[in-house]
Amino acid sequence: MSEHVKLTRKDFVSDQEVRWCPGCGDYAILATVQRMLPSLGVKRENVVFVSGIGCSSRFPYYMNTYGFHTIHGRAPAFATGIKLANQELDVWLVTGDGDGLSIGGNHLLHTLRRNVDLQILLFNNRIYGLTKGQYSPTSLVGHVSPSTPAGSVDAPVLPAAFALGSGARFVARCPDTIAKKLSPVLVRAHEHRGASFVEILQNCVVFNDAAWAGVDDKKGVSDHQLWLEHGQPMRFGTNRGLRLRSQSLELEIVTLGEDGIDEADLLVHDERNRSLAFLLATMDPARGFPTALGVLYCDPATTFDEMHARQLDTAQTGGGPGDLQKLLLSGHTWTVE
Repeated sequence: MSEHVKLTRKDFVSDQEVRWCPGCGDYAILATVQRMLPSLGVKRENVVFVSGIGCSSRFPYYMNTYGFHTIHGRAPAFATGIKLANQELDVWLVTGDGDGLSIGGNHLLHTLRRNVDLQILLFNNRIYGLTKGQYSPTSLVGHVSPSTPAGSVDAPVLPAAFALGSGARFVARCPDTIAKKLSPVLVRAHEHRGASFVEILQNCVVFNDAAWAGVDDKKGVSDHQLWLEHGQPMRFGTNRGLRLRSQSLELEIVTLGEDGIDEADLLVHDERNRSLAFLLATMDPARGFPTALGVLYCDPATTFDEMHARQLDTAQTGGGPGDLQKLLLSGHTWTVE
């Protein structure tokens, strides 16, 4: 037996020229993923990246692993088939807000509710980048684009809330350029058995620059970001935090030291609380709330692929391996002369 070879980032870098626009957030995500993968201890020949259509979907070309660049919105279906065919494979699905939530919304919903053991990375730049800047399902109301010259009137999809509503058992959110935060989130997503959904807030410098200006502004960044930690009070900024409004199910911002409020009054993050995760996922920055980042929800359950394999084993144990020719000729068949 050959000894296990320790992998490095270089082992996951392909020989393809990386072709995104200069300054695109995808570069930062790619570098973080390539640095993170060696720490997982997974054989490179067991790693598969699957994508649909869009700027994010170039990802498999730049990874020195197996990969599938599939069709618009259908990457979840391909990834599901790959995982069911070989449960030993470590399958990563890379999609964007357009690919994953527009034409692919239905496929993504069913992959999440089934809890297929995949790591799903959704790059959200609030725009269609590859097709030159049309508004996307996550574009804000009023956004001016070639397809909405008078401003979008669509209410945007909130990807993390969508994932929670679809039954996802792991939901996280992180900006693209904070590698020291994104990498641990991706490791957590990989550790979770089941569908792990990670929304990555990504910037498009050409068609939607400063898409996340209210989140990643250098000035006062701590006032705009709430980094979640299981079992810890929800604090952000210098001395602010979150609690439930009295006799209500709504969140409110409070200031420590005012009106007798101390840390004991703050909400404590519980990753297993889906209702709390939904409140965090839907906080509105326009109302002064921070953006919740990190792991919003993690509550593992039996995966679809595990149940599928168990069902196949039971069927084969009871009825044998099966005979396809016999199956095709059984039941209501007839001969045409």
